[in-house]
Amino acid sequence: MLRYPDLVTLYCETAKQEFSGPHGQYADVSYTLALLKDRMRVSVVAGQTPIRFLRLRWRFTAEERRNDRIRIYGDAWERAGGTLEWRGIVPERVMPWFMLVSNGSDADFDVSGRRTDAYGVCVQPNAFCFWQYDAAGVTLWVDLRNGGSGVLLGGRELEACTVLFRTYENCSAFSAGEQFCAEMCPAPKLPKQPVYGANNWYYAYGKSSHSEILTDTEILAERCKGMENRPFMVIDDGWSPNPKNGPWTRGNERFPDMRRLAGEIAKKGARPGIWVRYIYDEKQVCDLPKDWHYPHDPDFLDPSHPKVLEYIAETTRRFVDWGYELIKFDCSTQDILGRRGYRTPDVIAPDGWHFFDRSKTSAEIILNFYRTIRAAAGEDVILLGCATVSHLSAGIVEVGRTGADINGYDWDITRRMGVNTLAFRMMMNNRLFAVDADCVGITEWLPWHYNRQWLKILACSGTPLFVSCKPGILDTAGLNELRDAYLQNSVQADKLIPLDWMENICPERWLLNGSEIWFDWFDDHVNSGFQGESKL
Repeated sequence: MLRYPDLVTLYCETAKQEFSGPHGQYADVSYTLALLKDRMRVSVVAGQTPIRFLRLRWRFTAEERRNDRIRIYGDAWERAGGTLEWRGIVPERVMPWFMLVSNGSDADFDVSGRRTDAYGVCVQPNAFCFWQYDAAGVTLWVDLRNGGSGVLLGGRELEACTVLFRTYENCSAFSAGEQFCAEMCPAPKLPKQPVYGANNWYYAYGKSSHSEILTDTEILAERCKGMENRPFMVIDDGWSPNPKNGPWTRGNERFPDMRRLAGEIAKKGARPGIWVRYIYDEKQVCDLPKDWHYPHDPDFLDPSHPKVLEYIAETTRRFVDWGYELIKFDCSTQDILGRRGYRTPDVIAPDGWHFFDRSKTSAEIILNFYRTIRAAAGEDVILLGCATVSHLSAGIVEVGRTGADINGYDWDITRRMGVNTLAFRMMMNNRLFAVDADCVGITEWLPWHYNRQWLKILACSGTPLFVSCKPGILDTAGLNELRDAYLQNSVQADKLIPLDWMENICPERWLLNGSEIWFDWFDDHVNSGFQGESKL
């Protein structure tokens, strides 16, 4: 049962103070914990004192302590990097947003006696939050910083987060995770129809053109002919005047007319989508005012600046006016905070810097960024957040790219990033958003025997399927398999569940619509990242 923590620790910029109970005050800073039926609201008020963290600690009572054999699942800040897993107790382990503590194994179909305890915060909190679990209790860290410095609330009250504890009995850990995700996000924003289609990134890697995109569209449309739900053709990086960068007002010489391209994609039977990296402005090529950029890293725009948000809204409205029905916005977590979430073992942002607007937490600033894009895009355009913060984007974007990049050249990277992401993030699917575990990159470098399994599992996963298929690679049989995959995924009516995910970070055993299926992910010529003989 959720209760007030036994210890609360407030971390200011130059001081630390410990408290017990639902209220506490230090200097001009105070916190309030309010139990509201089955959840707890965490609020903070501060004047001019910069505040950094609030740490909430619950010590287990004798009745609360788990004496059975348990394993613990911890999530990631944004995309997963192939390392999501169930582990034993690791007291120092940082588990962003929520954690699951479960006994037994989902590989066993008998769920009697199974128990999963879930600890988390509701989506769209105004602080970055992570959990830790040890034999004596659980700890929630509430990161209130502004960038890498204490936030200056200026006397206002901040509702930092809402805490949930739940226990699920006599069900699998996967089922418990699904139920808990639904409770953390009671109002997901889901697409009106399943999202699927093509994206040529994993064979072209930005070396594309107007005509090549239309060729890809023709291949896609032919494979999806007659399907009621039209696929998306997403133009990825490579269309703008500068690689990975704007200005976003026009295309480059290979993409002379972005409005016309959107119309031609639509005429060929697909829905046009476009890629953008809003925050990046390397060497200030977008010719934007100097004070819109970070002083500590002028290659990036500061999304706390009101003029930057206006610029982002204007860019978004331009894409909609051009006729694009899906906007894939990428790289924003690393561009805003200076770190890739899946490579961050602890707090999401490094110390020693702050935003233009110091009165808001990093989470508030990122939420404003997402909400600005949403408002400018309108309700009918699909937002695909790639490298977005999962718990902040839930309820704002329809689709979340939840894993680091697969690879068009290396099967081992595709397996490691893709399968792990699908297995461990699938419990979020249609509960936080539609879970995009990344594309199927069909190239001459990836062994089709294994890659076709990646196509098959995504097709039947009930999650979005995007394919990067290099023209001329698939024979007639392969093209027919691709059509079958698109047909199946265009409705996304299947139910897929990982079975051995509590023992295997790259699960082989799965339950598809109630029947067990197996996948063999390992190429005999691939050795899981070890590329040479030991020098020891």
